[in-house]
Amino acid sequence: MTIDARFARIAFCGALIFAVVMALLPHPPVSLSNNDKYQHMLAFGTLTVLAVAGWPHAELLRIGERLSFLGALIEVMQSIPSLHRDCDIHDWLADTLVIVVVLIVVALWRRRRTA
Repeated sequence: MTIDARFARIAFCGALIFAVVMALLPHPPVSLSNNDKYQHMLAFGTLTVLAVAGWPHAELLRIGERLSFLGALIEVMQSIPSLHRDCDIHDWLADTLVIVVVLIVVALWRRRRTA
């Protein structure tokens, strides 16, 4: 494992913990953007980039499915009444959309690099 992959794995774990905690806080702090979909896409885009960098030999489809599942799981957990959050399938779709876009860009970049 390269130093870059090791650093990306550590950064991924930190970003993952941050994203899950922020998603499950009953009253998250006010952010620079009140656009919930933008926040979801920023979080899952970052997680996808870090996952690809941290596990460079992992199948991209596997990375995508696991991150998309995480997004769905977060939405289900937000339906817990005591959290006072909203479970919204559109948030999960935004997560999955950005995951797919990032993975397509990575796949095209890898293909071009080996050609």
